[in-house]
Amino acid sequence: MTTPSGLLLIDKASGPTSHDVVARVRRALGVRRVGHAGTLDPMATGLLVVAVGPATRLLRFAQATTKRYSGEVTLGVATDSLDADGAVVATAAVPALDPGAVAAAAAELTGTILQRAPMVSARRVGGERLHVLARRGLEVERPAREVHIEQFALEATGDPARWRFRVTCSTGTYVRVLLAELAERLGTLGHLSALRREASGARRVEEARPIERVEADAAAGDPRLEPPSALVASLERFVVDETDARRLRQGQRVPGPPLEGEVAVLDRAGGLVAVAERVDGEFRPVVVLATGPDGHDG
Repeated sequence: MTTPSGLLLIDKASGPTSHDVVARVRRALGVRRVGHAGTLDPMATGLLVVAVGPATRLLRFAQATTKRYSGEVTLGVATDSLDADGAVVATAAVPALDPGAVAAAAAELTGTILQRAPMVSARRVGGERLHVLARRGLEVERPAREVHIEQFALEATGDPARWRFRVTCSTGTYVRVLLAELAERLGTLGHLSALRREASGARRVEEARPIERVEADAAAGDPRLEPPSALVASLERFVVDETDARRLRQGQRVPGPPLEGEVAVLDRAGGLVAVAERVDGEFRPVVVLATGPDGHDG
């Protein structure tokens, strides 16, 4: 019996953690090795990229450089987590705001900016997750790092304290930090009150299924896994014959076209054989995945 291996796109509901979704996939498919690319906080909804079985070795290639979100910011109230799941720590008056002033403040936060991870987050500092330290009442120095905000737009809702937003940003961006900084520039406080991931790289939430649908499909005998090659869709690729496919699976180098960097190598049936890199004119396997076009471990 082959082990399921491939990609699932899941439309996460508000409430469960990304880890909760992974645990449900494990149970539904009877597979121990399941992982995800890009954590969504419990309150957030939308696209969660999940790898199953041997394809989990390819997750780093599915970490899209750009993600797109929509949601809502609530002004006048700050929480300890910077989102609606946190406890209120301060309130402030909301000044009269017009769309032009809000757009100007958002424009100041567009481009390459520096961000520090919030204390209530999964980032590790000194080997411990920040949210674990925060529960102990500790606050530690978090190094700032560059993120890129490609697009940041807001629109009024009719409630002066609530504004809808859309943001396209680099991976690793904390949208709740971005919105707290926006509120500060507007002369008030604020927190993220709704968030939905609409896209990760080229993949869209419209392609995803809720976890309940995945569980039902798995129970019916077809979890509708995309093949492992879908996890490396951003890489250039070339096809090898059976002899070179076998050599790659044995860790040997093979000839190939003049491509640079890491590339996906497929067999003639369309199955992913390996991710390889060019060394001294030949391709050395970096990740070997003996799969066929049906997405199962071979």
